[in-house]
Amino acid sequence: MANDLERILAQKLENLLKKTELCLTSQQKSQLVRLVLLLNKWNKAYNLTSVRDPQEMLVKHILDSLVVSPYLQGDRFIDVGTGPGLPGLPLAIINPNKKFVLLDSLGKRISFIRNAVRELGLTNVEPVLSRAEEYMPDHKFDGVLSRAFASLKDMTDWCHHLPIDNGLFYALKGIYQQDEVMNMDDRFQVVEVIKLQVPELTGERHLVKVKKM
Repeated sequence: MANDLERILAQKLENLLKKTELCLTSQQKSQLVRLVLLLNKWNKAYNLTSVRDPQEMLVKHILDSLVVSPYLQGDRFIDVGTGPGLPGLPLAIINPNKKFVLLDSLGKRISFIRNAVRELGLTNVEPVLSRAEEYMPDHKFDGVLSRAFASLKDMTDWCHHLPIDNGLFYALKGIYQQDEVMNMDDRFQVVEVIKLQVPELTGERHLVKVKKM
């Protein structure tokens, strides 16, 4: 049964990737499928995501995370409020040369991420159990990522100490809300809003890039 599901997911992932510009190795595709299988397994006990169907997870979690990859600038990233490792784990899988810190304040999510990192053999991910505003890293980041984590104001206020001087905030959003931008502190400015195309996903997706002035 598990093998059947794995085959179904592998085929679906192939079909989804054909509708993007992304080019992945067979190992990366296998790791993404295994990530969905792990998420599905842990979800039954720990309720990590409201998405219950593994095929839906491929669209709503994996592809939704991967489409951001072409826009990442730099080598060191932190995913704040990562939940079960989204978008950090999928991005780390397809960007083995970039480093990702995955930060969340809930122990069960970090436990899942630690397990996934071990099972998938990832060497470029560091899970951290902390609140964003309390986390003081030794090295700052080229980019601060967040997906469905907070408003732009909260994200920039809580995480202002995390990017390097010319680093960027990458906020993964649904509908682009102009009033969210108006509420941000004057120290921050939106530099670009990119409409993302996620195959088979209903609803809008945007990437909002913000920098510190």
